[in-house]
Amino acid sequence: MQQSLDQIKKYFIQELESHYTQREAGQFFALIADKILQKSKLQLLLDKDEIVEIAQAEKIHGFIKQLKLQNPIQYLLGEADFYGLKLKVNSSVLIPRPETEELVEWIIHSVQNEFKIEHPSCLDIGTGSGCIPLSLKENIQHSQIYGMDISPEALFVAKENGSALNLDVEWLQSDILELTSWDHESLDLIVSNPPYIPFHEKKLMAANVLEFEPEIALFVEDEDPLIFYRKIALFAAENLKSGGLLFFEINEFLGQGVLDLLTELNFTSPIVRKDLSGKDRMVRAIFHKIET
Repeated sequence: MQQSLDQIKKYFIQELESHYTQREAGQFFALIADKILQKSKLQLLLDKDEIVEIAQAEKIHGFIKQLKLQNPIQYLLGEADFYGLKLKVNSSVLIPRPETEELVEWIIHSVQNEFKIEHPSCLDIGTGSGCIPLSLKENIQHSQIYGMDISPEALFVAKENGSALNLDVEWLQSDILELTSWDHESLDLIVSNPPYIPFHEKKLMAANVLEFEPEIALFVEDEDPLIFYRKIALFAAENLKSGGLLFFEINEFLGQGVLDLLTELNFTSPIVRKDLSGKDRMVRAIFHKIET
């Protein structure tokens, strides 16, 4: 039996009420309606009595089944919004997070307003969907931006996003833990959102993250949770210009450890910044070459 748009919406929210809040379910429906029906939130209200085609209704029912399995809405839609950009995402890459948008905002402000770096060169390590380098390229004029990842599948997604957005980022495949040389110019800025969740915290993870997002981008061995920060900081000390900036996204419990590490490696003015949820989530430090 054919149903109206309003009836489909009520059914959608009712079916998901044991898995999500009513607000979340409503947001999901708005995203799906925009994708399948090409209707904005306003049109959903104005056209609530419109009959939904059977094929479209079946697609919406398919979304309900997947959402009940905790499959993230961004993977189901194949896209995510990040810092004003529409990015393709799939299970090869992490879904971009709001706290990473906050990190990008801090980087842009640092480059443009605080340090006033002209023609900056920047490397993002562990680039995933390319959300960080693409946002920097979009917002920082005359910049040379690189994105690096160990995963060829992730780089494929990043390259597709760069092409779709017509943003010129140079993509590099490499394992930062094995990288011994940098064959490009010295850098003004290095940023990374590396794996930072110890494996013992797996049991605390939500199913939509644990079962669907790429483990390689999430977890680090319990014995050395700072391994990526240490390696990237050492790499930065070799390849940043004097006065260059190093930014990290961090596990909220690793802030002091990362600060101590950077201090030991002669980075100056290391600071931790909280995200909008009040959690320690970002670090910035400055590197000055020691004259010999």
